[in-house]
Amino acid sequence: MRRGAIKSWSVRIVFLLLALLALVLLGAWLYLRASLPQLDGARRVAGLNAAVTVTRDDHGVPLIAGSNRHDVAYATGFIHAQDRFFQMDLLRRVGAGELAELFGPKAVPVDTVRRKHRFRARAEALLKSMPADDRQFIERYVAGINDGLNALGARPFEYALTGTAPRPWSAADSLLVVWAMFFDLQGMQEPRELARGWIADHTDDAQRAFLLPESTEWDAPLDQAAVAASRPPIPPAAPGWWGPRRKVGALLRTASADFVDSVGSNNWAVAGSRSRDGGAIVSDDMHLGLQLPTTWYRLALQFADAQGKPRRMVGITLPGSPPVITVGSNGHVAWGYTNSYGDFLDLVALEADPANAARVRTPNGWETLASIEETILVKGAPARKIIVRESSLGPVREAGGRTYAIHWIAHLPASLNLNHRKLETIDTLDEALTVAATIGIPAQNFIAGDDKGNIGWTITGMLPHRTQDAGIASFPIAAGGAATTWDAPLAPAEYPRLMNPADGQLSTANSRQLMGLGASVIGDGGFDIGARNQQVRDGLRALGPKVDVKAVYGVALDDRAIFMAGWRTRAIAVLDTAAVKDKPQRAEFLRLLHSGWSGRASVDSTGYRLARGFMWALHDQLFDAANGAMAEVDDKATMQAASTRWPVVVARLLDERPAGWLPAAYPDWRALQLAAIDQVIAELTRDGAPLASATWGARNTAAVAHPISMAAPALRHWLSAPPDQLAGDSNMPRVAGRAFGQSQRMTVTPGKEEQGIFNMPGGQSGHPLSPFFLRGHAEWVAGTAGRLLPGPALHTLRFEK
Repeated sequence: MRRGAIKSWSVRIVFLLLALLALVLLGAWLYLRASLPQLDGARRVAGLNAAVTVTRDDHGVPLIAGSNRHDVAYATGFIHAQDRFFQMDLLRRVGAGELAELFGPKAVPVDTVRRKHRFRARAEALLKSMPADDRQFIERYVAGINDGLNALGARPFEYALTGTAPRPWSAADSLLVVWAMFFDLQGMQEPRELARGWIADHTDDAQRAFLLPESTEWDAPLDQAAVAASRPPIPPAAPGWWGPRRKVGALLRTASADFVDSVGSNNWAVAGSRSRDGGAIVSDDMHLGLQLPTTWYRLALQFADAQGKPRRMVGITLPGSPPVITVGSNGHVAWGYTNSYGDFLDLVALEADPANAARVRTPNGWETLASIEETILVKGAPARKIIVRESSLGPVREAGGRTYAIHWIAHLPASLNLNHRKLETIDTLDEALTVAATIGIPAQNFIAGDDKGNIGWTITGMLPHRTQDAGIASFPIAAGGAATTWDAPLAPAEYPRLMNPADGQLSTANSRQLMGLGASVIGDGGFDIGARNQQVRDGLRALGPKVDVKAVYGVALDDRAIFMAGWRTRAIAVLDTAAVKDKPQRAEFLRLLHSGWSGRASVDSTGYRLARGFMWALHDQLFDAANGAMAEVDDKATMQAASTRWPVVVARLLDERPAGWLPAAYPDWRALQLAAIDQVIAELTRDGAPLASATWGARNTAAVAHPISMAAPALRHWLSAPPDQLAGDSNMPRVAGRAFGQSQRMTVTPGKEEQGIFNMPGGQSGHPLSPFFLRGHAEWVAGTAGRLLPGPALHTLRFEK
């Protein structure tokens, strides 16, 4: 063949390949377009009582208006499914332990852990006992979900990438979404119990009291203006495991490099006595793992209640869960949540019968374990069958060579109900607090305010009735020991509550709520250290006697480094003339602690990052061996899980310098602190970068992406938010991490929702071609005071009988 002919054929082949590629890309684009939701038009729906309209604004935020609440639930299901079905599917699978059906063998270990709780079976049983109207409410929502899914021109794109098909929604699935939140909000209680159990096994009473204090000077409880922190004496000697398990000077990436404090959520309320227009002001920002789409779905609802009275709601919903406003305002009362971190789980050690492996002794006596076979469906592989063993106290797990029953309040049928619906039609704060004590969700701090200016706090979600006074904090219960710490739900009338304090404000931020009466009712299931709530409380006080919505919202953006300032001071003190002599990197560290310190966790601050790294490097110097040993019991069991108050313990050691607690590897406490500083320097310059480039923003860069991007890395660019540098950190109101932080910000006076402020880190849609995929993200990064109510309608979808 002649050279010209070969060249001609080569050109033709190239053009053919390019044409095929163009067709593939066109097909992919058309497929993606086909799976976008319907925004306009009309649909006929069987079973509606009357027409329902869904209008959307420029952010895709819907206003759903109908004359019947069940009809509105149907429309909510329709739009949830069209915008967020894959997210909903993941949540129900997390709750049920069914992820492997989508993601294959790599998800089997997660499913195996979750399947122990058999929440799908519990959901099916709960549905049978649910009040008829609640069951119908869910069924109408389910009908809307399935109609919304089936109305898409193509299945959601995530299923094409995973090679799977969406499974129809069921009523049980909506309950499983709520149980998935129990895992998210209370899932660290098992590792916490195991970590505290390990510490109890490897310390004496005095050492344990010092290492695990029940309160510190950082606490800011609701029932006391100031706290006289418990300061047990430092024992003469440290436990045998104390100090590092590695060689001094060995390079180890400390927790300061990768750790994100996942304790989260702030809420507060200011009474009408301090607001400029006389109504209460309620603010809420819940902290969760951040991904696309975001956890929450914004909407407003209009409907008539059972008496025919018009009702208007605005706030956020959790797609897939029963379609109620999770946090928001009904025009008369506004409310917000923070995770309560109460004690809701006991690990009860079981004693095995040597003659019969199925027989165990519990604190209540000997019994035979039930064995239930569970089948885990696995994409691309044979199904796995596992045996779940259950005792009268709960499912059984092994850890650290011991067998435990997981006695978790989430296993009780009363842990979940639809009483949240009652918040839609209450008119006063007192009614709200009464309803809150009956709601079945993971137990939350509930702060609310009404249009008359009243504010109050209580716990919402089921609290346990304590059978013994185990103190505020708990440890695993020994085999053959006392009975479990709780036996049934607490009567709602016994829930603690506070109303209209003299200073006209209330706030919670996952720390200890009460020092006095009621503290033992809640218990300590992993309270935050309290610095964040102290800063919220003091920030509200500093606003003055009369405030407005915008000023109260601004507290959520407070990134002052009050907690970290003490660690900066300690680092400066140890870097004296002798310490920096002939040590240019230490001298640079000292210079940056001065010149690079803004007093905030600002993106350009090197001083903040270095002070934070110093604190966490000291953590490694002292708790490295313990964390390694605890990880062999449970990979999430750490000193941080055992007690968030460890920085106070370390600070006391540095201040008092007891000889018996100095790790043998160091000649004195000064040497230990300098070693921690050297550790931070080594980590931050390991790639040859100058220390001055180690800003907080370079470390705290957002990595917010759609979860499917992990299965399809090539698409991550199209499925991610920009890599924004984020101000804020864990021990201040503006909590921000790479993929954890303020999942929404809301501030509102009930009855004046048009003045309300809202933003969240992503848009309404989970579809990358939707104009609402990232709409609002830039405003969240900047902290812009966006509107709470939907804006003018740009799209209208009508459901007709």
